[in-house]
Amino acid sequence: MSRKEFSEYTGIPVRTLEDWEAGRRTPPEYIPRLITYQIKFEKRSGRNVSVIQDAEGNKIVVINDIVFKGRRSIQWEDVEKYVKQYVGDIFSIAEDNEIIYIGSELPSEYAGSVYTKKLKGATAKAKANAAQVIPEMIEMATNGIFEENHKSKHGRDAKYGWYRYDTRFALPVYGNDGNIERYNIFRGRLLIRHASSGKKYLYDIVEIKKETGKSCQT
Repeated sequence: MSRKEFSEYTGIPVRTLEDWEAGRRTPPEYIPRLITYQIKFEKRSGRNVSVIQDAEGNKIVVINDIVFKGRRSIQWEDVEKYVKQYVGDIFSIAEDNEIIYIGSELPSEYAGSVYTKKLKGATAKAKANAAQVIPEMIEMATNGIFEENHKSKHGRDAKYGWYRYDTRFALPVYGNDGNIERYNIFRGRLLIRHASSGKKYLYDIVEIKKETGKSCQT
């Protein structure tokens, strides 16, 4: 954006922006945070997703538009760039009110972990597109299970162990006419590390599997 466009977008006078840029004045510490929140909120609200319940009352986050459509293979570098938008965000799991942070390691782990590199076909496509609904998958996660950390390389970043939570999402299946015919339902597990700082960070989403025989209409 130009300075004028940024002024119109944020409501901050052009003269004030000029003073900040020139170092004549310093913005209050909360102003950059609010601007960042505004941009991220608008980006998030523009996604075509929804949350529904199945017959048992369990939540499913539905992705209504596939972003990563590669027919042969997923361009994971593009997925990594997409996930970077969440770095610094904080979410809460509704079931137990646990606060989950998004750290700088998530994009590379999500797109390049040993688990991800083994994915093929529909499962790889499912994980790539699940990147669109990371906020919802955290918020609706259930059945948290704790496990001790047994790897020395995670002695600091997972000092207090790991947590796994169940989550579910659905992807559209398109007919020959290009219209959505149904949605395939997938389940996965959030892998969360409990760092030495006491904070809990989303580390990856693993164990992604299609729920055999299950699809839904919305």
